Amino acid sequence: MEGTDPVNKKLAAALSGGAVLVLALSGCSSNKGTDPKLIAWAKTVCDAVPAQDAKIKAANEAISTTASDTTSSAATIQKTDSQAFQDMSDGYKALAAAISSAGAPPGVDDGAKRQQNVVTTLNSLSASYADLKKKVDALDTKDQAKFASGLQDVASQTTQLEAQSKSGTAALNALEQGEVKDAIAEQASCKKVSATTDPASTPASGSTPSSSSSSSTAG
Repeated sequence: MEGTDPVNKKLAAALSGGAVLVLALSGCSSNKGTDPKLIAWAKTVCDAVPAQDAKIKAANEAISTTASDTTSSAATIQKTDSQAFQDMSDGYKALAAAISSAGAPPGVDDGAKRQQNVVTTLNSLSASYADLKKKVDALDTKDQAKFASGLQDVASQTTQLEAQSKSGTAALNALEQGEVKDAIAEQASCKKVSATTDPASTPASGSTPSSSSSSSTAG
C-alpha cells in the first residue's frame, strides 16, 4: 500500500533502537576475583537475556521487513505490527521480572535502588508497547487514508519512547558498574548476546543508533 508505506518505514526507523536496553546488559570486562554471590546474581539476570533479546530483535525485523515490502496490505501491516508490539511488551516485561526476581545485586552500594529503577523502567516500556499494540489493533484497515493517518499517530508515539529508552539505558548503566559489570561479563549468556551484536548498533547511550537500517527507512 503506497499510502502507508512511508509511514510504516518511519515506524520501522523509530523502532530500530528497540534492543538497546537488552544489549546494555552484555558488558565486556576483564574481571578477577568477583564475589561468587554476585556471579550467581549475574547468572540469574543474564540467563533471561538471550531469549528476550532475540524476541525484541525479531519484532523489529518483522516491522522492517513489512515496511520494505510495498505490496503489504493494511491488514498485513496491522497484524505484523500488532504482534511485534506484543512481543516487545512481553520481552521487556520478562526482563523486568528476571531482574526483579534476582533481587538486589549483593554487596553493591544502593544496589536495591538501582535494581528497582531498572525494573520500573522496563515495566514502563512494556506497558507503552502494549498500548501501541492496542492502538494498532484499533486501526481501520478498510480505509487506506484513515489507516495511514492512524499509523502515523502510532509512529509518532513510538518516537516519544526515546526518552524512556534513554532513561532505561541510564538505569542499566547505573546498575552495571564495577563488580556488577565484571560479574555480567563472566556470563556465557550475556557474552553470547554481545557476540551476535553489530557493534555499530550498540551505542553507549540510549539514543537511537544511526544504523544503516534506520537511515535507509527514514522518510
